[in-house]
Amino acid sequence: MDTTTHRTLNDLFEQLGLPSSDADIRQFVARHGPLPAEQALTEAPIWSDAQLAFLTEAWRADDGDWALPFDELNVMLHDHPDVDDMPNANPS
Repeated sequence: MDTTTHRTLNDLFEQLGLPSSDADIRQFVARHGPLPAEQALTEAPIWSDAQLAFLTEAWRADDGDWALPFDELNVMLHDHPDVDDMPNANPS
């Protein structure tokens, strides 16, 4: 039986004490991203001590309640190359 709570990105932003509408999340990402590829989400200088503690705990938790929204935020805040710019994107 699946006992995990399926949290959303909006729920994560609420838990972090941040405005949590879709537009607010887009603004946050635009303002704070992209993070360097080698920088972990929890190493970004954008978090308060309380937010960082929650994110670190959420990342390490075994229950997975926050795993999907954490990963989603991580992807959104990191710069990803366009597919055409990736090695082997256009094999000859």
